[in-house]
Amino acid sequence: MALVLPFKAVRPHQKFVSQVAALPYDVMTREEAQKAVSGNALSFMHVEKSEIDVPNGTKSDDNLIYQTAKRNFIDMLVKGILIQDESPCFYVYKQKMGSQIQTGIVGLMNAAEYDAGKIKKHELTRKDKEEDRIRHVDTVNAQTGPVFISYRERQNLNKIVSGITAGTPEYDFTAEDGVSHTVWVVADAKQIEEIKKEFSAVDALYIADGHHRAAAATTIARTRRAHDQSGNTSNEYEAVLAVFFPHTQLKVMDYNRAVKDLNGLTPEQFIEKISSSFTVSTNFTARAPQKLHDFGMYLGGEWYKITIKEGMYDANDPVASLDAAILQDRLLYPVLGIKDPRVDDRIKFIGGIRGMDELEKLVDKDGFAVAFSVYPTTMEQIIKVADAGAIMPPKSTWFEPKLRSGIFTHKLD
Repeated sequence: MALVLPFKAVRPHQKFVSQVAALPYDVMTREEAQKAVSGNALSFMHVEKSEIDVPNGTKSDDNLIYQTAKRNFIDMLVKGILIQDESPCFYVYKQKMGSQIQTGIVGLMNAAEYDAGKIKKHELTRKDKEEDRIRHVDTVNAQTGPVFISYRERQNLNKIVSGITAGTPEYDFTAEDGVSHTVWVVADAKQIEEIKKEFSAVDALYIADGHHRAAAATTIARTRRAHDQSGNTSNEYEAVLAVFFPHTQLKVMDYNRAVKDLNGLTPEQFIEKISSSFTVSTNFTARAPQKLHDFGMYLGGEWYKITIKEGMYDANDPVASLDAAILQDRLLYPVLGIKDPRVDDRIKFIGGIRGMDELEKLVDKDGFAVAFSVYPTTMEQIIKVADAGAIMPPKSTWFEPKLRSGIFTHKLD
């Protein structure tokens, strides 16, 4: 049973939505974000990644950053760039990137259900990143970006969403990167109750992306609850902003790797060493693997296909059978000496959206010795890991298209 509720969203005035909507704060560096918002004072990046508006040299944890986010958010409300709905609503959010279409329901999930394990995760969070989001949300007093949630598809929810999307949208625009965004407001009381009822029959919710947002929101809920003497369990801070997608619609892209050196080996010695665990084939013109347990390898200006040999991993273990785990356990650690990829600066992770040409560039021009292309993790694999209460290796998933920030914000009072 999942508790999913409507809310009074803070969202852009219709005429400003395309200028306000911004990529998530954690997909760009400060410099990239400054360049992206140049000439656009309305971008929600000024709230989500407010370090772009503070002086150079400001420490990353300086309170000025969080106060700037609060000031920018209030300023957008005062100027009418952002408005707030008067009654709680659900929202249907459709994204289209090329042939990929995903349509989700925007609402609130319950922080206590996260603590109880009903909202399942598959990644560890980093303390520094979690602390950043805690301070941001607490200072702004609002959740400024949604958690990306999946659930096992329900046909009744599909029918409800189809009926809503047959109507006139509130927003419909295409961003600079070519991704289209369409939003419908669900204010009808009957439809709201139907959505709530359908979600109440969902066994579990799965965090696809946004683990730090979810962890931060629930930490704030616990803290505020401890200081609240009212006994009210329906406070806004008890809820977490999310977009809920059926698992069949989501596209997980590959998350590739490049390593700076061969750990003292020559290319010939390196290939000989990995051949004990992998079958190595030359002339791999596809560059990207076409099925699970195959990998592309770019070394010395040539592409190879490497395939893990049978018996070299536990096929019944939901984590050990992941390609990211196989590559780490059978090659990156034992051959290249990368024990902890979270902290080793010899390894670089490359989102699949950048393509195979980026891997070639890293090796041919940027000083890396070898690059690996990895078959995308499937949603079924993610669900199995989460259901087992296990954690995936770092950088196992890359979701596209990304949810835009600024279209929906949840105030905590």
